Amino acid sequence: MATAKKKSSAKKGAAKKGGSRRAGAAKKGSSARKSTAKKSSAKRAPAKKSAAKKRTPNAAFMKAMQPSEQLGAVVGNSPMPRTEITKKLWAYIKRNNLQDAKERRMINADERLRPIFKKDQVSMFDMTKLVNKHLS
Repeated sequence: MATAKKKSSAKKGAAKKGGSRRAGAAKKGSSARKSTAKKSSAKRAPAKKSAAKKRTPNAAFMKAMQPSEQLGAVVGNSPMPRTEITKKLWAYIKRNNLQDAKERRMINADERLRPIFKKDQVSMFDMTKLVNKHLS
């Protein structure tokens, strides 16, 4: 019987040692997880506040610009912001089906757009650079 008691106490001691290590590791890990969760939720809160702000238009884009005669033939001769000029130019391109069928970012120039683009085909990204040269 004495040997049986020694074995059980040895098991209890091993369980205490191993158990205390495991419990300590679990406590450290759980507290680390909780603090990480708190930090990440704290980081998300300011993002919601900034998304709620209303965007204000840039004054440079809203300034009325006078289009040249060549550009005026497409969008009109009255002064208007660059954003409106771009909208009217895209409306003209879509109305006349000038977007390339295979490569949609390329724009085919017709008789009115050729003096502005100085090419038969222009990418939509180059188009804005070329149009800005015709604004004063």
